[in-house]
Amino acid sequence: MANPIKTFIDEWSSRGYEKGDTQIFWLTLFRDVFGIDKPERFLKFEVPVKINKSNCLIDALVPSTKVLIEQKSFGTDLTKPLIQSDGKYLTPFEQAKRYADELPYSQRPRWIVTCNFKELYIYDLTSFDNFQKIAATYFMESQRKFHFNDDIKRLINREPVIIKIERLERDYKRLNFLVDPNDENIKPEFLISSWAGEIIGGVHKALEDSYKISGVDNYDRSLNKLCVQLVFCLYAEDAGIFEKNQFYDYVKSFDLGQRLKAIMTLFKILNQPDEMRGADLNESNKLANKFPYVNGGLFAGEDIQTPSYNSNIDFYLISTAMQEFDWSNISPTIFGAMFESTLNPLTRRAGGMHYTSIENIHKVIDPLFMDELYDEFNRIKRGKSNKLERLRDFQDKLASLTFLDPACGSGNFLTETYLSLRRLENEVIREINRGSGIILDNPVKVTINQFYGIEINDFAVAVAKTALWIAESQMLQETEMIIHRDLNFLPLKNYAAIIEGNALQMDWNAIIDKSKLSYIIGNPPFVGYTYQTQTQKADLLAATQLNTKKIDYVVSWYYKAAQFIQNTNIRCAFVSTNSITQGEQVAIVWKPLIEKFNIHIDFAYRTFKWLSESKNMAAVHCVIIGFSCAKNRKPKLIYEDEQVYAAKNINAYLVDADNVFVESRSKPLCDVPNMITGNRPADGGNLIIEAADYKDFIKREPNAKKFIKRLIGAEEFINRKDRYCLWLVNASPDDIKSMPLVAERVEACRQKRLNSPKAATRKSADTSWLFQEIRQPTTNYIIVPRVSGGTRKYIPIGFIDSNYIVTDAVHVIPNAQLYHFGILMSSVHMAWTKTVCGRLKSDYRYSKDIVYNNFVWCKTTYEQHKRIEETALDILIARDKYPKASLADLYDEYKMPKNLRKAHQANDRAVLDAYGFDHSLTESEIVAELMKLY
Repeated sequence: MANPIKTFIDEWSSRGYEKGDTQIFWLTLFRDVFGIDKPERFLKFEVPVKINKSNCLIDALVPSTKVLIEQKSFGTDLTKPLIQSDGKYLTPFEQAKRYADELPYSQRPRWIVTCNFKELYIYDLTSFDNFQKIAATYFMESQRKFHFNDDIKRLINREPVIIKIERLERDYKRLNFLVDPNDENIKPEFLISSWAGEIIGGVHKALEDSYKISGVDNYDRSLNKLCVQLVFCLYAEDAGIFEKNQFYDYVKSFDLGQRLKAIMTLFKILNQPDEMRGADLNESNKLANKFPYVNGGLFAGEDIQTPSYNSNIDFYLISTAMQEFDWSNISPTIFGAMFESTLNPLTRRAGGMHYTSIENIHKVIDPLFMDELYDEFNRIKRGKSNKLERLRDFQDKLASLTFLDPACGSGNFLTETYLSLRRLENEVIREINRGSGIILDNPVKVTINQFYGIEINDFAVAVAKTALWIAESQMLQETEMIIHRDLNFLPLKNYAAIIEGNALQMDWNAIIDKSKLSYIIGNPPFVGYTYQTQTQKADLLAATQLNTKKIDYVVSWYYKAAQFIQNTNIRCAFVSTNSITQGEQVAIVWKPLIEKFNIHIDFAYRTFKWLSESKNMAAVHCVIIGFSCAKNRKPKLIYEDEQVYAAKNINAYLVDADNVFVESRSKPLCDVPNMITGNRPADGGNLIIEAADYKDFIKREPNAKKFIKRLIGAEEFINRKDRYCLWLVNASPDDIKSMPLVAERVEACRQKRLNSPKAATRKSADTSWLFQEIRQPTTNYIIVPRVSGGTRKYIPIGFIDSNYIVTDAVHVIPNAQLYHFGILMSSVHMAWTKTVCGRLKSDYRYSKDIVYNNFVWCKTTYEQHKRIEETALDILIARDKYPKASLADLYDEYKMPKNLRKAHQANDRAVLDAYGFDHSLTESEIVAELMKLY
């Protein structure tokens, strides 16, 4: 019998039209996946609602479970705003929420689901609203001003749970809320765990303040260990490891001044087996003796220093952490946010620390091994011969896999990988029990001892170990539900596989024998060269032997891993800044990795915006790269914009093409005009006149007017801003002397240059009336901003009159023609630029030596050349119809005028034809073709 979920996935794998397929999609989901006999009785489609006196239609409602559905066509970005009938731009969620707010109160939904036939974004309005309300009560109104403002803002933004249709076989139970009003499968894990991080951050801060007041020196290790021990007890009480309210009742039984001392007594006893606990005990020992033996190293080790206990600590520990929060619901993966919440942004930048969401962890581990394991498990489930034996062998295989995260931080990757492996093992256990009827005494084989980590921060090491213990507890509870038998969680198993130290200065083989290691995973630190400490720079040089000032710190881990995995079957995958796949770094970093170490890329996620699960979310633009030396046993895959492509080869630019390296070139590859950088003032602002000062300056110094010219850089060009400069190229000394305000600025420029640490700048003080570097075209020229917004489909490029003085914030092409402008404005050139240029955050950083000089120009016929000139002119004509609009406005994807868009589309087609490229090629495919020509 066919698997109905797999059939559903296959049916909707590549199609879905909002108007024509919505009803079929949802009726099929309810009927075939959830077994609802007559789904049309549950689902209501095209429900009318009035918005600002206009009649609108809700795509679907499920009244019995209070679900409102906003459906979009296949692949639509569910996070981007779309224009509505009233001219407003709203995201699908905002659109749905607007509908929900207009429904009668009794009909308002608890859940909003936005869907594009590929994925569902699920918003639990009740949980968000309750969370917001409680947060306001306990934190915002508190005189302690708990740092919750950023999370309240995030609540307003509504973080969804995302479920992909392609993973429905695995995740369909999380959609039970659609048909079961009592289902709790979708939990606001981020909110709960982020709140946990905030709470323990408050405890941490209160304890730290007390340490300072108490005059305790060097308390960091004690403070960190104390916080981790407290968190374990808070979790153990709520999760049933301790008796209900046991920890709370114990602490409350002592007077305020004795509470911390009693807690420390408890921690010592938690580390003692029953037979080692004394008979004659004082009151605190007697109460502590009732707790179970924990062990595992959590409460072992040196005695820690303690501060005095006060009402501020008591508020956070008793009133908030114990009374108002259920620790059993925290996600041990997101638990790492607790660690980050105690660090300030400067500390995070110095360490390059960025914390990974569960979704992004799965972007690493799923293509690396989890997808393959699930495929194997599903094949075994569908098979009939030797099924029981194969299931047991498969479980042994799961228990044999080993993992190393050499920059594990607070253990997010290791914890989520453990959870994923244990969930799969629980499925195996369910199948074994179903097939044999035999319930083993201890059916669990996957253990936390399969997971190894290296981390430089002692607190993070403690957090990582604790997170794994919590994960182990939660997964044992799930196993107990399958086998209907209690399993012993305590005492904790000793876990010493997460090592404190600098991974770049350690022998990884001393932590785990590489012959026994299966996978290396993680999210190593991102630190650009400018921000690296001297130690980090030394580590980078030692690991890579690359004596350059242009590479990211994360590269160290690629080189260390590449050397470690030689002649093994180990496979690796790292989250990295996209900088290592763009610009000059590519050839510097990847050429040795591929040619010297025989590394090949097995899968890759091209650039995506990545947010962490912490309060101070680190917004960076990342790639994920899976690599190895071992022979590929499955197709190479490229993930981009929620699409996945099979590739013959994934090169260092993460496109399906040969291993081409675009290196710096001083002259163009083809016969085209040279591109040069604009003039460099290096004047301290003294030769520049801002728009606000222009009229007053001319009024006070009218003779200077003939020496003042419009100044244009990237900001002025793109945003239509006025700016001016003193252009004194043809001014005589007497001219300057006769204008006191000009002479004053020239002297200020001279002093500024004389004080520069750079010899070339000091030398240019001799000509302080001139820009330091002059490269001003004498003819009209093409202007290309060196940095421009990365969300634009096209970089705004233009033709400029030679009377405009350009700064070094732009590149210029003197003696250029319409034909050159047409090629540079095309989708072909943009695809090349996006791939090989550097980035400043997400912005394009256009380089003449990398992008322009390496671009392969097409050979055109007379007709093709003429057609490109015509379409280029049409672009300029379309722009001229909006004389008051800036290029930033015209090239905003949501505001671009139709005639300008059509002109660009015509130009794109003309250029594609000239190259002989099919109009349907994706950007990655265009780049692959250009790299063949290159």
